[in-house]
Amino acid sequence: MTDDELADRVRALLGGSVSCSVSYGTVTADVPRERWVEAASAVRDTLGMVFFDLLTAVDVLEDGFDVVVRLWAPADRHGLLLRTRCPRDDARVASLTSVFAGAAWHERQVWEMFDIDVDGHPGLTPLLLPPGFEGHPMRKEFVLAARVAKAWPGAKDPGESDSDLATGRPRRRLQPPGVPRPGSRP
Repeated sequence: MTDDELADRVRALLGGSVSCSVSYGTVTADVPRERWVEAASAVRDTLGMVFFDLLTAVDVLEDGFDVVVRLWAPADRHGLLLRTRCPRDDARVASLTSVFAGAAWHERQVWEMFDIDVDGHPGLTPLLLPPGFEGHPMRKEFVLAARVAKAWPGAKDPGESDSDLATGRPRRRLQPPGVPRPGSRP
């Protein structure tokens, strides 16, 4: 089955409120948040997407968060990304643990790192961060304090080229978002 054929099958299965795209050999289906569990169940049962690989989130700033699950059909050897969007002011999705038991760990990680509530999860408890940690480090507004306190240890900052260093001009130190520039007034 080609990627375009898989996209057509997903569209037919999930209906008009779902859009599908094919990019870089990957089929992505965008589903409304209220159909998240229904869509995951349908592609598992009908298209054989029985292998749960990954669930994560992407911070798309003012647009909110994209929650993405990657599934695979071992028998037919094709994969699918299911994606839903939740707004920043109502960051929540329904749990997929009733569809894929392996989603539990991933949903805890999304809850802890992005502060996206997972409705119906059997036990949202801290997973990766130390006790007392404040904030959600995968959100783009989270300030990486380590980069402020300690300079980048390499010869070049990320994104800097050898030609930048060859000019002999001192490089300007960049501050993470949210950190005031030295000498600036509040």
